[in-house]
Amino acid sequence: MALPLAALRVLLGGFFALTGAAKLSEQLSPPTSERMKALFVQFAEVFPLKVFCYQPDPESYQAAVGWLELLAGLLLVLGPPVLQDISNLLLTLLMMGALFTLVSLKESLNTCIPAIVCLGLLLLLDICQALVQTKQVVRATRKTPGPR
Repeated sequence: MALPLAALRVLLGGFFALTGAAKLSEQLSPPTSERMKALFVQFAEVFPLKVFCYQPDPESYQAAVGWLELLAGLLLVLGPPVLQDISNLLLTLLMMGALFTLVSLKESLNTCIPAIVCLGLLLLLDICQALVQTKQVVRATRKTPGPR
């Protein structure tokens, strides 16, 4: 079970690191960069904290999401277990926000599918990690002798 979990963690981490880098660098793909700028203008319009009178600058919003994806993706691949868990949580929250944004914009299901798949895989990784840790704790308690 450890090898498939490690593979999933590396694939997800690499994916998020690349998408974060794409949001931060105009040089990777200029057409994609221009499209992202236009999308983040729309995303800022439906930002969840808008009800509290906070609407982010689209460029800052894009940069913040890009850095979060890049750093959390790298930590998911290369970080120690505690930081992997934290990065998984941050990416899960980010994907929930992405889904909220897409639903608020009334986007089609086809547009939402990548965010749904990423969220599902992050949750699967988190659940499997929790099961593995629980199994290890149960094994450790069985091996320790009880009081006499």
